[in-house]
Formats: sequence, C-alpha cells, structure tokens
Amino acid sequence: MAQRLALQRLFLTPRTLHLQGPVAQRASLAPHGRAFSTSAGCRSTFNVQDGSDFQDRVVNNPKPVVVDFHAQWCGPCKILGPRLEKMVAKQEGKVLMAKVDIDDHTDLAIEYEVSAVPTVLAMKNGDVVDKFVGIKDEDQLEAFLKKLIGA
Repeated sequence: MAQRLALQRLFLTPRTLHLQGPVAQRASLAPHGRAFSTSAGCRSTFNVQDGSDFQDRVVNNPKPVVVDFHAQWCGPCKILGPRLEKMVAKQEGKVLMAKVDIDDHTDLAIEYEVSAVPTVLAMKNGDVVDKFVGIKDEDQLEAFLKKLIGA
C-alpha cells in the first residue's frame, strides 16, 4: 500500500496537481508531469564527437579542459567518470570536461598516447599540462582540478 502511494505521488500529472501559469505549461509539456532543465553544471561536461569537435571544443578552448579517455567495457572508467563529472561541476564553469570513448576515437587515443583507461589529461591552451591513469579519490581529483585552474 505504501509503495503504491509513493508511486502515485511520483507520477502525478499536472491536472492532478492543479498547477497554474508558466509552471503548468512547463509541466504539461513533460511526460508524467515532470519537467527538466540543463544547468551550467551539466553543460560543463560533453562527449567528443570527432577529431574536429575535439580541436574546436578542447584544443582551441580558452578554458582549461579535463579530457577523460574511457571505454564502455572498462569497470574503473565507470567509477571514475561520474566522480570526475561531479568534481568538475563543483568548479562552476572554471573548467570543462571532455569525454572521449577510445573505441570510437582511436585516432585521438593514439595521438595523446593513451595506453590504458581511464586516462585523464589536463589541457590548457591546447597543451597537456598534467595527466593521470587509473582511479583517484575525490581529494586527489580536487587537487588535480585546483592545480589546473590555478586555485
């Protein structure tokens, strides 16, 4: 019974909530009465699409960029990725994060001498200024990012 009530509350529709004004309009556009938005924190992380995208969004970027070379099949990558994204989001736009799947972008992995995943590069003005391979805890990631942004 409690589970059913929790599920009903989770999937309330805008009609059930009796919303008015702009809130009701936004809610009615989303399925199940849920609306979402992208925040600056979410936009600070992006997936690299190809070599020219990497050149534009990483190498030519005036902001420092953390580049996460990973693979779908890599267990440690699945642990490090979200941890690193969270730490980058905490920097509130001072640093960006590019995610590069080595299976999709082998050329970039070879160019940046990635021999194991996860490999994380710190890039500033198109140059690699720091790097690590493997999993790091949050304190180590914070120190890595602070060093990159100069804080």
